[in-house]
Amino acid sequence: MASGSSALDSLGELDSPTDSGSDYEATMKGTKRRKPAVSKQTVVDEWLDSYKRSQEAGLLVLINFIVQSCGCKGVVTRKMFDSMQNAEIISTLTKEFNEDSVNYPLCTPGPQLKRFKAGLCEFARVLVRSCRNSLVYDEYLFPSLLALLTGLSDSQVRAFRHTSTLLAIKLMTGLVEVAVVVSVQLQTTQQQYNTENSKRAHDRASDRLEELQATVRELRENREELSSMMNATFRGVFVHRYRDQLPEIRGVCIEELGLWLKMDPEDFLNDGCLKYLGWTMHDKQSPVRLQCVRALQGLYQEKEFIGRLELFTSRFKERILSMVLDKDPDVAVEVVNLLLLIQQRTDEGLDEEECGHIYPLVYASHRGLASAAGGFLYSKLKSVITSHSQENDKANNAAFFQILISFFIQSEFHEHGAYLVDSLWHVAGSELRDWETMTTFLLQDDELMYEEEGVLIELMMCAIRQAAQATPPVGRTQGKKNLSMKDKKIQEQDKRRITTHFIPLLPQLLAKYSADARNVKLLLKAPLYFDLEMYSSAQWLEKHLDLLLSQVCGIVEKHTEVAVLEACAHLVSALSSDCYTFSSRAQMAFSQLFDVLTECFSTYVNDLLQVGECGIANDDDTYSGATALKRIAALSSAKDPTAWKLFDSCLELLKSRMESRELDKELMVPAMKCAAFHLMWAKVNVVNSKPTEAELKRLKKEVRSFCRVCQDCLSLNQIDIRDQAFELLCDLLLLYSVGSVRSEPALQALAHLPSDSLRSELAAFLLDYVFTDTEDVELHGILTPTEKSEDEEEMKIRLLQKKRNQLAGYCKLVIYGVLDLTAATDVFKHYNKYFKDFGDIIKETLSKSKLINPVQSAKTVCLSLQQLFSEMLTEHHSRQDLTEIRDLAKRLAMSFGIDLHRVRKPLVALHMDGIRFAFRDPQEGEQPNPNVAFLEILSEFSFKLLQPDRAQLAEFLKSACPSAALSWPPVKLYQRSLEARATSKATEQEGGDEVPSHDMPVVKRRRTTAQGSASTTRGSWLDNSSIQSSLHTPALTSTVQKQPAKRIASRKPRPVESDISSTLTEPESEDEFSPELQMRKVKLNKRWLASSSKNTPSPRQQDLNSHLNLLSLIEDDISERDEDEIEDYHSDSDTGYTLPSTRHTSLSVLDELFD
Repeated sequence: MASGSSALDSLGELDSPTDSGSDYEATMKGTKRRKPAVSKQTVVDEWLDSYKRSQEAGLLVLINFIVQSCGCKGVVTRKMFDSMQNAEIISTLTKEFNEDSVNYPLCTPGPQLKRFKAGLCEFARVLVRSCRNSLVYDEYLFPSLLALLTGLSDSQVRAFRHTSTLLAIKLMTGLVEVAVVVSVQLQTTQQQYNTENSKRAHDRASDRLEELQATVRELRENREELSSMMNATFRGVFVHRYRDQLPEIRGVCIEELGLWLKMDPEDFLNDGCLKYLGWTMHDKQSPVRLQCVRALQGLYQEKEFIGRLELFTSRFKERILSMVLDKDPDVAVEVVNLLLLIQQRTDEGLDEEECGHIYPLVYASHRGLASAAGGFLYSKLKSVITSHSQENDKANNAAFFQILISFFIQSEFHEHGAYLVDSLWHVAGSELRDWETMTTFLLQDDELMYEEEGVLIELMMCAIRQAAQATPPVGRTQGKKNLSMKDKKIQEQDKRRITTHFIPLLPQLLAKYSADARNVKLLLKAPLYFDLEMYSSAQWLEKHLDLLLSQVCGIVEKHTEVAVLEACAHLVSALSSDCYTFSSRAQMAFSQLFDVLTECFSTYVNDLLQVGECGIANDDDTYSGATALKRIAALSSAKDPTAWKLFDSCLELLKSRMESRELDKELMVPAMKCAAFHLMWAKVNVVNSKPTEAELKRLKKEVRSFCRVCQDCLSLNQIDIRDQAFELLCDLLLLYSVGSVRSEPALQALAHLPSDSLRSELAAFLLDYVFTDTEDVELHGILTPTEKSEDEEEMKIRLLQKKRNQLAGYCKLVIYGVLDLTAATDVFKHYNKYFKDFGDIIKETLSKSKLINPVQSAKTVCLSLQQLFSEMLTEHHSRQDLTEIRDLAKRLAMSFGIDLHRVRKPLVALHMDGIRFAFRDPQEGEQPNPNVAFLEILSEFSFKLLQPDRAQLAEFLKSACPSAALSWPPVKLYQRSLEARATSKATEQEGGDEVPSHDMPVVKRRRTTAQGSASTTRGSWLDNSSIQSSLHTPALTSTVQKQPAKRIASRKPRPVESDISSTLTEPESEDEFSPELQMRKVKLNKRWLASSSKNTPSPRQQDLNSHLNLLSLIEDDISERDEDEIEDYHSDSDTGYTLPSTRHTSLSVLDELFD
């Protein structure tokens, strides 16, 4: 079939005496050029002049215009036009439609032909408008044209069917416009006639009456003629094509039906036409459902239509409500807007249960859907406020916050306030920026209950963040990344207003809620969004800074919760920044706080160190020392603690506890953090100064001692101590690596290389505690008594995030050269099994390793597979185990990319290593060639080889293996993989069913054998987040973990089906609705099935098929499924909307890891 451009180029070569291509060319010129040389009106006027001179010749020009608009190079001659019926003309054109491409102008991609559809529609509209007073009633032009289009719309050639349906539907839209005008004229003229006729006999004007009566008669005839054409088009085109298999055709029909219903409600706005919208809401293609919902929006916007829509609303409201969870977010957004119209315009509206379908969507991860749901919620809240008739804006805002707080509490998503605020921001921005009302609520006593105060503080902080940063929360995509100048100006104004309002009030809020860990943790974030320079702009503001510093110090001394101390540390870091003139005052205040905490710790440290000699230390001493260490450790992340010289005490404390085995995580974890922060800050100090050799030696000794203690902690059963030791080791080894001091020759003595035992311990940690499925065991270990009541799924997400951080830390050591690339084998061999949990981290590590050393990276990949193969032989192996290793090899092979020349050397090295491993000399007690089955795994990399390398490896294989081995199935399979571009499935099945069972050397890493298969047990808790039809809330998923890919159902062979088959079936009764009506596929065209099922077609069929180029135009099932797959639609149970999580969410591991 002709492509769009080729169709256009061939039009000028037509040798028709009627110049049939002129109109088409003019239309295309109008669509191709930015400033059209010929307008559609001029084209239509010129054609009308030719039509008036000769109807047959003019109509023939128009017919050829339509044919060529379909992309067909065939021409309807005058002889064909005079002697053949429409069906015969269409059959002849079908035979001549012998282009090679399946594209045609309406479906060809590209900016030029995207405008072709608009030009064609405009041409149809102008044609009807120009003929509305005369030619539309000549009983020749439009009946003939619509009859041809109706025939073409029933063609099996998609190009004919699509283009003719579009033109017929657009022509009918024009006729509906004309019919509405005629109806108005008829009504007006009839009223004039009745008025004149009601006069007394001597007052009547007989001539006037006769004239009006003749006009009424003419208008009635015209209306009947228009109704006849519209009815024929509706039943001949729309009724069949609204259920066409091509979604574009169905979408056009529904879009125009919406216009007809709105333009001519007297004729169309009835149950007989509305039912098509109701049925199409079940369409499997989202663009069709989208057009259906938009058509309904146009109807519900008109108040006078509401009465006629009552039956439709009652029958299809349930379906509309279920579509708020549509898989296509654009459809779901429009459905929410439609429900808002129903709520506002209809008397019944939506009850609370029905509104409950929409409310949870304010927490959806899709921002457009959440904003639409926010608009619905805001409308509902405002209606409640209005019903109570508040006096002024302040009172209204206060009522707004009270209702919003109640909604937030009842919604039970207490840690998703940022998403609620973001959803309401575009409609309730003024209310959410009312800082005065919120702080008044909080500072007054007995205004709110305790839970309500916490909710208001959370919403207030979320609103402050939204106003100051002007960005959506984590996990909610943003359409425009760059703010406009107007948005930036609004953001700066909001930031100044926030700062001005909260500088004097924040100390008061902190004082009131200083004992409440949850609320004070939120309030401490407020200064991070301030314009902190304003503290220096006026002298009277400095006292508020002193009050703030005093409150922060008091909170540190009062709390031991990690979250509160971390919030204080962030604020300390911000206020102590040297870019502010008041930083010295902040640094002095926090130094005094450090003095107090250090003195407190020093008071108890001696007693804590004597635990080994005198037994267990006093519980009060232990608690006091541990709390002081916790506070010091938290502040050490923001302030240099080296001046207080706490490292030796912390290290001795750790050693004494390890020796006595009195493992108190409340004491040891903060001690490890304090010591580690000391070493980190010490590295920063030596880089920024000129240390002496003695200082460098002392620092290196401290690093070595601390790493040794942390290494000992890796084997402990205390989860918190063990995990903290691993994470700190990864950080310190990287900070004191050779690469970190390469640019500083004077500091190269500081480089600390991990010992062999430490390397083994780190690798063993991964195998024992990261690449495991023992989540339930670890959950019981990490959960505190207060946390055990929380959602178990949330705990699993936290555990997964902890494992991802640990794996990222290990991968950093490999990427930055602290560990050899061969250490990555413990990571690569889990790529497939744990792809859902760690696939992105392992993939990035693979990519970075190829940049470091491509050949060594490839050898490491091969070594990973060799280790797995050796483990399989030493354990109870099976064919399934070998298949799993081959699956891993397939995934690893895809990581080499598509540039085969760039990966040529690495791949050859990988294959050579694999061949050597397959035919290595047997060890004592082994049978010959125990690893020959490894060639099956190696064959998965063959498709990436270039032809010269294939020949080279084939020779290398012959030289490496015994002559008798060339007939073994694994060897033959590998040889065939080198001969062909890809190994066929049949060849894969020829591999041996058994793997030789010979003892192999134990792999060097120790590991804990995982019970069960990861493919069946891993991640089930993440897959259980789909929304069932009985639930009205979106699924809760983490923003840290990528969404697991949806399983692709296997496609079974289906019978051949022509495009003219329908995905919808019109019910027999057109007078009533049925909510149970589902879309069914109509039976296949019997003639088409008969012709396609015969092995020996008739001569007539052979002649037709010879012109169709192997059915490239009449789509079979395969081409249709490939191009326009109609997926099963389950909007009630399978939705793409997830509820983002804000619990313990950190920055992307990859961004933080590999920048």
